Amino acid sequence: MTKTFQELGIDVDTNRALKENGYEDPFPIQQEAIPLMLKGIDVVGQAHTGTGKTAAFALPILTKIKRRGPIQSLILVPTRELAVQVTVEINKFAKYTGVRTVSIYGGQNIGIQHDQLRKGVQILVATPGRLIDHIKQGSIDLENVRFVILDEADRMLDMGFIDDIKFILFYVSEDRQTCLFSATMPQEILRLAQEYMKDFEEIRLNEEEISLDTIDQSYLMVYEREKFRHLCDLIKMRDKKQTIVFAATKQRTHRLASELKQEGFRAITIHGDLSQRQRDNAMYRFKKGTEDILVATDIAARGIDVPAVGHVINYDIPEDPLIYFHRIGRTARAGGTGKAISLVSQDRIDDFGRILRQTKHPIRKLNDEMGIEIPIAQRRQQYQRPYSGRFQRRDYEYHKRDDRTDGTRYRRYDGNNYRQMRRSGGYSYRQQSGYNNYRNGRF
Repeated sequence: MTKTFQELGIDVDTNRALKENGYEDPFPIQQEAIPLMLKGIDVVGQAHTGTGKTAAFALPILTKIKRRGPIQSLILVPTRELAVQVTVEINKFAKYTGVRTVSIYGGQNIGIQHDQLRKGVQILVATPGRLIDHIKQGSIDLENVRFVILDEADRMLDMGFIDDIKFILFYVSEDRQTCLFSATMPQEILRLAQEYMKDFEEIRLNEEEISLDTIDQSYLMVYEREKFRHLCDLIKMRDKKQTIVFAATKQRTHRLASELKQEGFRAITIHGDLSQRQRDNAMYRFKKGTEDILVATDIAARGIDVPAVGHVINYDIPEDPLIYFHRIGRTARAGGTGKAISLVSQDRIDDFGRILRQTKHPIRKLNDEMGIEIPIAQRRQQYQRPYSGRFQRRDYEYHKRDDRTDGTRYRRYDGNNYRQMRRSGGYSYRQQSGYNNYRNGRF
């Protein structure tokens, strides 16, 4: 039986703010994590993006910390966008408690952050790099911190923050409660937990199925040179909900946003090279609906929480299936519904095949529905035989991605150059499973 937030142990003032913000029944991660945290137990929590992890750790912290005094809780996050998002959420919950939460991140004037810290802070949300700057300057003292949260821990490890995290934890008392929340749970995270956490409890929700039930997933197999035309067609077919388009590189996001504007769409871009002011402005315009298409890279989009996003379009398919699931998790937030459409070009057939094999939910092929024929080159590549010890074809074309130009280069080799080609890393063999998938209608 589902318990209310009050029955879980959340205090009256925080409950009042929850009701004002429309929070009725706790989500599964909240039902599992809140009682453990209130008991002082370290927690490793895994749940899909958009399932309420922020409230799962913020509510027990607000219930347990002192309403005045120094920094008592530290929340580490991988990106500035997520730092702002978490801070905004916690301040909603803390409306009647008097607890003050501040976010510290790179890209913002450090003098402004000094002024905020001097006013008094009980909960600090920070990216590792900027927090280390403050520690070295002596502007932040972590001596009184009793709660440490590592949010989006998998992403922090991916971005190389492990040494920074260890440096920061050195300055926090060992007499602390440490909790780690993540959308995925690789072995590196468990090793980190074993090293820095005490008798922790694991919470794993929907571990086997990464995809979300409420997302309508589909894909369209197209030529690379025709992707933009199909992107425009898909955008025209959507309803009025906002859309995020994911691209592989910063240069590609700029080009796509510019070309979409030329086609009459209201598009804006966000990526890691923008200044904080530019990023904040882009997110403000997107959330307000001034621009209804956001073209983004993966890192920049981590932490985006816009409930109105109804569509995610993968213009470029990622190599890692987990990134795909994080992308589509930007829609169908907190139990809503959404659509995720992927444009699969010739150089991403194998990558998308791994995604198809990892999810149990159907991903519809749109080619037949839309009357678009599968490109011939893609069919041939899917049933290319694996290398059998001899070079079977006199000539073989291969492609190599070039992120500097966002293009595809083609070179031609004959069989006499095979050894040199293999040493240079330019040739890759297609697995027999690709042919089987094609024959069985998987693609």
